[in-house]
Amino acid sequence: MNLEQLRGFVEVARLGHFTRASESLHLAQPSLSRQISTLERELGIELFHRARGHIALTAAGEMLLPRAQRMLGEAESIKEEMGELRGLRRGRVRLGAPPTLCISLVAEAISAFHTAHPGVDLHLTESGSRLLVDQLAVGAVDIAIITESAGPPPSGFSLTRVPLLSEELVVVSSAAEPPIAADPVIDLERLSQLPLIALDETYELRATTDAAFRAAGLTPTQVLQGAEMDAVLRFVERGVGVAVVPAMVLLDRPELRATRLAHPQMTRTVSLAHRSDVTPAAAVAAMRQVIVSTAAEVARRDPAIRSLLD
Repeated sequence: MNLEQLRGFVEVARLGHFTRASESLHLAQPSLSRQISTLERELGIELFHRARGHIALTAAGEMLLPRAQRMLGEAESIKEEMGELRGLRRGRVRLGAPPTLCISLVAEAISAFHTAHPGVDLHLTESGSRLLVDQLAVGAVDIAIITESAGPPPSGFSLTRVPLLSEELVVVSSAAEPPIAADPVIDLERLSQLPLIALDETYELRATTDAAFRAAGLTPTQVLQGAEMDAVLRFVERGVGVAVVPAMVLLDRPELRATRLAHPQMTRTVSLAHRSDVTPAAAVAAMRQVIVSTAAEVARRDPAIRSLLD
């Protein structure tokens, strides 16, 4: 049994005539007759009473007709839904990213994607890069934006990483306060003398900053520690202290001033990751392209951010 046989059967039942049904289907009458005969042979029962000038459904035909109509209707619905997915009128994207990227690159990418494809459902998971790699492995997210320190993927799992950006960690201060340095850059020794607001220890950026101070034999002057990124930026805006953050989080934040670190310069690489063994759905592939183009645009807006795309 196939859809063409069912379509022929329904049309003959509707018109009560093989010739008119074949014309409606743009099919030669012998071909339509063979379809119906084959269907009856496969079912092992006649579906029509055939008399000269008159076609009527048998009891079996009466039973099959509503089911055949439902099957054809379901097939059309499937075709329509698949067309919507291909045309990105529907779909789903599960994106993962660290919190520091959710307030910058990810926010801009999601905004651009939603404007272009408002019918696609978007799911965002905020987590550290290492956990996001684990979630890619088990299929909990479709794609993730991760940092260089994410580590190797779990065994038996192939991961593709596309480097997007290299961004500096910069010292951020309140734009309402005097500049923290006479020069456009500041060294680590001078930074250690300023009131520092430190991120929560779960942030990889905190570990990077702490390691830099230890390597230089310096102890930072911390006025507050353990805050999340949003809170850190709020405290800095109000002049509580300064903080070391990725350059990207300062985009479109005129209340904050960035000063680049002279030595040691700390950077991180931002990459787009996905499973190598999974063919992406149309919506996921489209989101990848939006993220890549957004990253390229972000790199043009700040000298502390460098594009790694060809």
